[in-house]
Amino acid sequence: MSSRTDQLLATGSRAPASNASAAAAPPAAEEKPVLCAEQVTLAYGRRTVLADVNLAIRRGEFWALLGPNGEGKSTLIKALLGAVKPVRGKIFLRADFQRRTRLALVPQECEVNPSVPTTVREFVLGGLVGITVDGTQRDARLKGVLDLMAITHLRERSLWTLSGGQRQRALVARALIRDPLLLIVDEPTAGLDLAAAASLLDAITSLSREQGITIVFVTHDLGIAAKHATHAALLRGGKLTGGPLKEVFTPANLSRTFGVPVAVHHDAQGCVHVAVEQAQERKSPTNPQP
Repeated sequence: MSSRTDQLLATGSRAPASNASAAAAPPAAEEKPVLCAEQVTLAYGRRTVLADVNLAIRRGEFWALLGPNGEGKSTLIKALLGAVKPVRGKIFLRADFQRRTRLALVPQECEVNPSVPTTVREFVLGGLVGITVDGTQRDARLKGVLDLMAITHLRERSLWTLSGGQRQRALVARALIRDPLLLIVDEPTAGLDLAAAASLLDAITSLSREQGITIVFVTHDLGIAAKHATHAALLRGGKLTGGPLKEVFTPANLSRTFGVPVAVHHDAQGCVHVAVEQAQERKSPTNPQP
């Protein structure tokens, strides 16, 4: 039941040495970033994909990673997982991440061969590849993640009889069984109906807000990022613009990234709302923001 995702996480466990301290963690406000990229350049041969990337991701933050197709989102994710090495600069992991067993990936699609009979229980337990746990720990982790994703009642069901939303929850549970501190999620709502997508997004957001898990969420949807993320990274033209959501989500940044005029509105509660401007709206400066 191994998959390309499992192999990536298993081989990525051999991380290069870092200068991160192994001392006990200081108070939360002074914690070091769980992941830090300094002047990182990523390339395939002579083709540079991203250049001079600087990024500091801290515990409990929810990062939305956005950009048009082909701008380096997948390459950056592979670099964070240790599968692509920078040609320049360094990616540092905090001391408790050194073996990368505290990182987990939720791929966009299930990579297990559908011709292989697989129960939800078997599928989720497959997330433990590369991690040594005894039987008691394994059972406790399984129960915990099935409960957390509200799929305990499906544990003996065939994975292939689940709805799209249920299968995505199983994918998240498979990642969570690794007990990650950093969860990378690759467009999990693609192909889901509105209700299933909203439910899954709420569940993932609660992992950050209530469990303290750091989330890196790949998406093309500005609305999802505006509603759920605390931070954003925009990729365009080999450059990354990143930081707190309210600083990064500006009309100039979003329009430059996506090539269309984007309006940004902050409501009375401080929430960010975005909308692509229509042609007639751009003609009238007195037209109110959506």
